Amino acid sequence: MLTGTTIYKQHLFKTPAALDLLESSLLTLAKEKGWQLEAWAVFSNHYHFVARSAAGAQNLKNLVDHLHSETARELNKLVNKPGRVVWFNYWDTKLTFEKSYLARLNYVHQNPVKHGLVPIANQYRWGSAAWFERTATPAMVRTIYSFKTDAVKVLDDF
Repeated sequence: MLTGTTIYKQHLFKTPAALDLLESSLLTLAKEKGWQLEAWAVFSNHYHFVARSAAGAQNLKNLVDHLHSETARELNKLVNKPGRVVWFNYWDTKLTFEKSYLARLNYVHQNPVKHGLVPIANQYRWGSAAWFERTATPAMVRTIYSFKTDAVKVLDDF
């Protein structure tokens, strides 16, 4: 699981176009670099994702460095601020216990609700909940959504 944040937690990706840029870059680069996203949510000043590496995947640092440089450059073009620093840092956690992994999947899917952006996670346009509900079996959706997230330790004070 990975969380990335903008410099000084500034809301730099605050327009639909900027959020589209961040989400599409994340989805495209993850696939190109051999990472299968299982949950994601992107916001104006941070993002979360849970991913699994395929055989031969590039290392996670390479993915994040590429994501941050590409999205910073493109965002700065959109707002005519070349060279502006966009990203601060990221934190990743290797998930090795099944219950922890499943709780974090739910946490990321539900994160737009936690931040008060939507009442139901699948209504958030820049997250994976709607995709997950369309592609997973009903039993899998019920199982993942049954995991409590209140004990999940994630840097998320945005």
